[in-house]
Amino acid sequence: MTTKQAERPVEEKQTRKSHKDSQKKTNVGKSASNEQDTAKTSRNQQKQKQREEKKKNKRPRLRAFPIWLRIIVVLLLCAIALTAGLMIGYGVIGDGTPTDALKKDTWQHIIDIVTKTD
Repeated sequence: MTTKQAERPVEEKQTRKSHKDSQKKTNVGKSASNEQDTAKTSRNQQKQKQREEKKKNKRPRLRAFPIWLRIIVVLLLCAIALTAGLMIGYGVIGDGTPTDALKKDTWQHIIDIVTKTD
């Protein structure tokens, strides 16, 4: 170090703790927890106001494809997939006529085989 640097007084850095302590001294009437509580409540109030404004400005959503219609379409698609699977399985894999998979006599025969009744 040079002599010029040694002659200069060293300035103390203010640490976070000392900074907080000095702020507490200036705010003698207020406690730190009270300040935090008021800050939280004001933030909560601001958020609540923003939510209310969003609700007021929000337009009701008009669905082009209603939920009840979606359910019906899904059920119909499931029935079609089941029928197609039966016909493909019985006709292509089972070497039978695909339309026979939809007949009641065919299913009665299958049930008889499974339950082993004559």
